[in-house]
Amino acid sequence: MPAFHAPLDDIRYLLHDVHDIGQLAALPGFEDATPEMIDEVLSGGARFCEEVLFPLNQSGDAEGVHLANGVVTTPAGFKEAYQRYTADGWTAISAEPTYGGTGLPEMVRFVMEELLCSANLSFSMYPGLSHGAYSALMSHGSAELKQRFLPRLIDGRWGGTMCLTEAHAGTDLGILTTRAVPNADGTYAITGQKIFISAGEHDLTENIVHLVLAKLPDAPSGTKGISLFLVPKFLPTADGGLGARNGVTCGSVEHKMGIKASATCVLDFDQATGWMVGEPHKGMRAMFVMMNGARLAVGLQGLGLSEVAYQNARAYARERLQGRSLTGPKHPDGVADPILVHPDVRKGLLRIKSLNEGMRSLAYAVGIRIDLEHRHPDDAVRQDASDLVALMTPVIKAFLTDRGFENTNIALQTLGGHGYIKEYGIEQYVRDARIAQIYEGTNAVQALDLVGRKLPMEGGRLVRRFFEQVKADVDAAAAVAGLEDFSKALGTALYQLQKATMLLAERGFANPDEVGAAASEYLDLMGYTAVGWQWLRMATVSQQKLAAGTEDRRFHEAKLKTARFYFGRVLPGTATLLSAIQAGSAPIMALSADEF
Repeated sequence: MPAFHAPLDDIRYLLHDVHDIGQLAALPGFEDATPEMIDEVLSGGARFCEEVLFPLNQSGDAEGVHLANGVVTTPAGFKEAYQRYTADGWTAISAEPTYGGTGLPEMVRFVMEELLCSANLSFSMYPGLSHGAYSALMSHGSAELKQRFLPRLIDGRWGGTMCLTEAHAGTDLGILTTRAVPNADGTYAITGQKIFISAGEHDLTENIVHLVLAKLPDAPSGTKGISLFLVPKFLPTADGGLGARNGVTCGSVEHKMGIKASATCVLDFDQATGWMVGEPHKGMRAMFVMMNGARLAVGLQGLGLSEVAYQNARAYARERLQGRSLTGPKHPDGVADPILVHPDVRKGLLRIKSLNEGMRSLAYAVGIRIDLEHRHPDDAVRQDASDLVALMTPVIKAFLTDRGFENTNIALQTLGGHGYIKEYGIEQYVRDARIAQIYEGTNAVQALDLVGRKLPMEGGRLVRRFFEQVKADVDAAAAVAGLEDFSKALGTALYQLQKATMLLAERGFANPDEVGAAASEYLDLMGYTAVGWQWLRMATVSQQKLAAGTEDRRFHEAKLKTARFYFGRVLPGTATLLSAIQAGSAPIMALSADEF
């Protein structure tokens, strides 16, 4: 049977020592969010994930969801777990106090999201979608819509969804066909079908608030003609209760490779009553609030699954006896040595460990900047934070989920044949991790967003500022004894990334295929460099701790050893990525369609 223990030591190290969570208490509205209080909140969240949600993960996968007469039932234990989740206030954790939220920093919810994904990814989907709906309404909803719907989303009595995809359209939202016809009372009649709707129907909440993309009768073509509408499952009454059933039904649920306890639905809208969110024909602007938040959350899914898979592979490698060390028996009194003595097993586990810890730091660096972006009184600080969040959003989504899938597979391989059977739990993590590379915009779409939108944004300011921050840390570390090798390795990766950036800028004007051909490799190159940046910061902190005589020497010594593995065995892969980018689009585009 698998196990999960929240990595609180590493989380606290990052929050306190690397990213200075204490700075958040100085922001307006966060005065009570002291490091001690945040620690206490996260300790409670860790216990909930370990004791309530994780025990339901395998059983939920085995049972899945059930659809009968348009009603979806979640697996045994999910409803009771959700009731505890809402009673403990987790749905309100970072929501606005005006509408019933606790007003904690977004960084706290960020960490909690990772723990939820490690413990039970399917369960995390339900409140995760609700938070996305909350965010879109907070940013673009009218005062009336906020007052009517936000308190119920925040206390968890109502759930939320995002309804974008249609069977014929997929990522190309500009050709969606769902229609919104104005009613005399100011509402709209929504008609159409949406597919792949996570949490589209379930029994955890008394109502579900769908945010639906549709087109008005006079809509221009393409994405410029899309509007956003709020369509509840039950129409609310004047006093906030439940009224008549709206014209939205669940036609079917998908039978999926993974996340089987998460209801992925086909929703049919038949003259359903809805309210416009934001302005006519500008629905994508509102929906992007939800989509960008979802992309960061999906990145945390990759990290969360990679962490729990690593924990179980590590435990197996410590206990499984097979073969002898190449340098002689390490346990001569036993029948064999634990497989952890074998270099290839160690190499796989160290790759996962070094990526997990580096990706966690990168995710938290983005999470804390979301709070700085929204709350810091200094315009320059807010802008710097906003720039890094925007640049890193596609990287977090794609890089963390690509590595998450790769890492769960390495974990499975560590267990050998036992990894392939259900009892040990690893094969579920592989299946669950695969979808994260696809939904909320495939990782290829994220790469195109990075090179096509984020790099040229504001005259290249976002990427230029990122280069400046990394270069400053490289230069500072170069003068510190013991960090020279790390600084040199990251400096090389940064140079390769800058070279690739210039190459794309030069070639892209002449041939857009050059950008498309290099996009995925470029995103990976930026991802490995960004994680290396975080490892340099962690190595600097841990070396300082050791020099100061910390009592936790083993923790910080392990950090430096893991950093050395990342810089020596993982980061050099950036050279291969640069070579692929330099090869250009010709090898990809040369074949005609009938030559494939």
